[in-house]
Amino acid sequence: MQTILGAGGIIATELAKSLTHYTKNIRLVSRNPKKVNPTDQLLTADVTKEEEIDQAVEGSEVVYITIGFPYNIKQWKQYWPPFIENVITACLKHNAKLVFFDNVYMYDKDHLNGMTEETPINPSSKKGKVRAEIAHMIMEAVKNKNLTAQIARCADYYGPGITRNGMLREMIFNNFAKNKKANWLASAHCKHALTYTPDAGKALALLGNTPDAYNQVWHLPTAGNPPTGKEWIELIAQQMGVKPRFQMATPCIVTIMGVFVPIMKEVKEMMYQYDRDYVFDSSKFEKRFNFKPTPYKEGIKEIVDLDYTN
Repeated sequence: MQTILGAGGIIATELAKSLTHYTKNIRLVSRNPKKVNPTDQLLTADVTKEEEIDQAVEGSEVVYITIGFPYNIKQWKQYWPPFIENVITACLKHNAKLVFFDNVYMYDKDHLNGMTEETPINPSSKKGKVRAEIAHMIMEAVKNKNLTAQIARCADYYGPGITRNGMLREMIFNNFAKNKKANWLASAHCKHALTYTPDAGKALALLGNTPDAYNQVWHLPTAGNPPTGKEWIELIAQQMGVKPRFQMATPCIVTIMGVFVPIMKEVKEMMYQYDRDYVFDSSKFEKRFNFKPTPYKEGIKEIVDLDYTN
């Protein structure tokens, strides 16, 4: 049995699709799980409760964490650490391996141009501090409690089927589809890497089913030489057949927007990721598994073909 905690999101869905190459025994866990594959087993659970996490993990060989708590720092502080502690406890109890799908919020903001698995951990945001804390909890359990686990990190991500929580989708694709200007944060002249979600799903499944991949950190496959914000807008506009019109959301504008759109308050502290080159290095994974990430133009074309072509 391989179990996904946090089923329903785009990464969990891509992972569930890819896991069928390794097993037909897939358990999807969330408040309202829905099948991705015909043979999926569904388990309704509240993962903020220790006993329900224990039930979800029981019988699992591998447990994947793909859950995304609401994008709110108060809830992150409240839910993430106890959730991770409970998952670690359950995995140890039931002898399950753990794969944690992570982001790069904990990395030093002055080392984002060429991020590797060795990039310094020095979070500059409140959300980054939470992510650093829970990543530390997992690797400490590996070191001191004999937990078998790995952390798989990706850059910001994009891909087909993302209907919410996708910055590129909200800022560019959807606006162009409505004949509106695209938006971009901070600076349109800085490079910004994004991980293609089908690649992330395939890679997570591969890592979870590779015994010698555990007890270390991996960067999920992400195309190199990323476009700048302006180039992202131009590439998407060209594929959608519209003019590449856009406007910048400066920190001041984001502050004003936060009065009316609560999530923008949460975005503001992360804007440093857009005012400098944000380049993600996944060469460790690519070399180990001979995996070529999806090129950006190809990913954009697939999104338009699947989601914006009538």
